[in-house]
Amino acid sequence: MQDNESQQPKSIYSDLKLNLEHIKKTTGNSTDIIIREVQVGKNGEVQLAVIYTDGLTSSAELEQFVLETLMVKIRNTEMDSTNLHSLDCLEAIKKESLPVAGVTDISDFKKLFLNLLSGDAIILMNSFSKGLAISFRVWADRGVQEPSSQTVVRGPKDGFTETLRKNTALIRRRIKDPNLWIETKQIGTKTQTDVAIMFLKNVANEKIVDEVRNRINQINIDAILESGYIEELIQDNQYSPFPTVFNTERPDAVAAAILEGRIAILVDGTPFVLIVPALFAHFFQSSEDYYQRTDISSFIRLLRYFAFFLALLTPSAYIAVTTFHQEMLPTQLLVSLASQREGVPFPAVVEAIMMEATFEILREAGVRMPRAVGSAISIVGALVIGQAAVEAGVVSATMVIVVALTAISSFVSPAFNMAIAARLIRFPLMILAASFGLLGITLGLIVMVLHLNSLRSFGIPYLTPNAPFILQDQKDNFIRLPRWLFYTRPRLVNQKNIDREDTPVPKPPNS
Repeated sequence: MQDNESQQPKSIYSDLKLNLEHIKKTTGNSTDIIIREVQVGKNGEVQLAVIYTDGLTSSAELEQFVLETLMVKIRNTEMDSTNLHSLDCLEAIKKESLPVAGVTDISDFKKLFLNLLSGDAIILMNSFSKGLAISFRVWADRGVQEPSSQTVVRGPKDGFTETLRKNTALIRRRIKDPNLWIETKQIGTKTQTDVAIMFLKNVANEKIVDEVRNRINQINIDAILESGYIEELIQDNQYSPFPTVFNTERPDAVAAAILEGRIAILVDGTPFVLIVPALFAHFFQSSEDYYQRTDISSFIRLLRYFAFFLALLTPSAYIAVTTFHQEMLPTQLLVSLASQREGVPFPAVVEAIMMEATFEILREAGVRMPRAVGSAISIVGALVIGQAAVEAGVVSATMVIVVALTAISSFVSPAFNMAIAARLIRFPLMILAASFGLLGITLGLIVMVLHLNSLRSFGIPYLTPNAPFILQDQKDNFIRLPRWLFYTRPRLVNQKNIDREDTPVPKPPNS
């Protein structure tokens, strides 16, 4: 690849025919690369060429604002082959004849192909070793719709799309501050994908912004097709089951994170935007928490934490109690469990792993099946398999209840990747419970907490504001305090512009 690139000419030729031949050769005479040769000026002696990519360029606007101008309006101007350089025709066309906004100069083939394959129209003129790139980019895209992965009862219903500029506009619409900066870089030697970082100047921590820039600049890859590529290449710990980069397709969630001092990373071609730094508590917060009253939001957030530990510990706790600690159960419940397991040929751990693996397969099948039958297959499959397994004596009825409770609890988490972490850790905890009982579960939890304490997200401790403990940030941790107490931003995420608001406590009027 490098040898081929080194053989390519870097600068644009002054001979129009050589330029067109090189474009045709490099693109393999691709049928979607349209070359329109035009003769303008006095007696039509000046040769021009308009090159664009069919499907990425608006042909209607190109015809109206460029071809009509070149072929009609300046047809008989004082331009001929003898005074081209004295007139500097390209500069005159750029400033006086093109009623369009985005016009840039290009002088090398690398920039020419990048603009051409991004949807810009290219104008090349004979005897000039430079050209013009005109922004007429247009392509079929999905309109702004409600996010499918992070729905809310109360709150905005718009979601990101696959178009980068439309996504940045959705955030600009919410944060009308000139200090909202956007920096864009092309990543991928083949795809040249636009990747943008957004942050509030003088609010975001400059050290974190520099770290994000450095990690993105170090990426050397041939293709970026989704933000997951960027996430995997910039995250702190590659082998931890816990996510250290947050992703969302909700513009309001990204705007709120930017206002706290975090940095958003947008990738062209995907509706999922990355947010860094991402802390453990961040994955249990939902946009709807800030649109409901504080008592409702706090209750639901505590419910999410409780559901996370249910999804993590329910199967292992069942294994430990039924295998080693039967004395912890009431006598009637113990007799009921013993009667259910009387005909089951497997120990509790094998029974649990079988059912958990079966449900994971059903869950994945429901996602991959056609939408019309996917939910029916997963529901009917779970009911039929569970009932048949109990009647056949393969598993106990209590184990079906445990697996169902675990599965339902895993869906409560607003962040899908945190729910996946609980699903992965569940299996080692089941093995520890089968080996050492409750002692094994305790050992596994200690190792998990130590691992969480060792994690960082762009230099910020993962368990902030719990470890290290920050009293001021407890207002938006396990519970959400009233809005008028949100007078400061998170301490470690933002260290410069801490003050956020100074709204007084509301009081009823004097009677």
